Amino acid sequence: MPKRTLITGGAGFLGSKVCAALASQGYAEQYVLRKAAYDLTEQADVRRMFAEQKPEVVVHLAAVVGGIGANRENPGRYFYQNAIMGLLLLEEARKAGVQKFVSVGTICSYPKFTPVPFKEDDLWNGYPEETNAPYGIAKKGLLVHAQAYRQQYGFNGITLLPVNLYGPGDNFDPKSSHVIPAIIKKVIDAMQAGAKHIDVWGTGSASREFLYVDDAARGIALATKHYDSPEPVNLGSGMEITIRKLTELICELSGFNGELRWDSTKPDGQPRRCLDVSRAREKFGFSATTDFVEGMKATIEYYRMNSRSSA
Repeated sequence: MPKRTLITGGAGFLGSKVCAALASQGYAEQYVLRKAAYDLTEQADVRRMFAEQKPEVVVHLAAVVGGIGANRENPGRYFYQNAIMGLLLLEEARKAGVQKFVSVGTICSYPKFTPVPFKEDDLWNGYPEETNAPYGIAKKGLLVHAQAYRQQYGFNGITLLPVNLYGPGDNFDPKSSHVIPAIIKKVIDAMQAGAKHIDVWGTGSASREFLYVDDAARGIALATKHYDSPEPVNLGSGMEITIRKLTELICELSGFNGELRWDSTKPDGQPRRCLDVSRAREKFGFSATTDFVEGMKATIEYYRMNSRSSA
């Protein structure tokens, strides 16, 4: 310490929080990558980036990602761009002598019918849920890549698997947002328009686990500093809630009393998601601390204020 740290996706929803959390762990010399400077899908740009920035640590957050609808519309793009970014970054990091590479993967890599709670050892026991399999497999390939480089070259690459994130600053674009911001936008927009109902995808029976973005950032920073093993590590809160109960909670916290119309012609996605989070606690002392209701209140208020200012 200190280590010059390069953060891909560092200007995004999670990235800005990770930069602050890394600084609190002593990683104060940071380079936050932006696509305008280097295109991570082009080998020449990636090679030039390492030559010019000379990082000692890389935290790879950048991803092309979206909700169920966006995954269904862009399977090829999501697979290729996520895979090629990881392949190029790991190879050029190895050749540049980077001391540590932190790959932030996705819970979408787990098999569709993984027993709950998801344990890291179950990662290969089946095929991912079909709507986001291309994205999940592309990110899971980076785990194999990092482990292979450790075995052959002694390269220190670690892989983290965060569950669905939420919090102020999330992506509320209906074309690419995940479930919490998508529902919040529908509810608040309906209230502002005086609508009496909202339409919600699926049956509401699927369940999800959620991790507040500040907690996720702290977990990534702790792993960057303290974890150096090849096994992947879940980052989550250990809670589980159905989409129906989640939607009802958002309506309650927002003050929306209208009708919920469930569209069962739309996919539910993976039936359940809930993680075993013991490895993160044991290996680098991470546990989520944000109360879910309080985190939801902050996220709803963020959208409410920003939707007013942009109106």
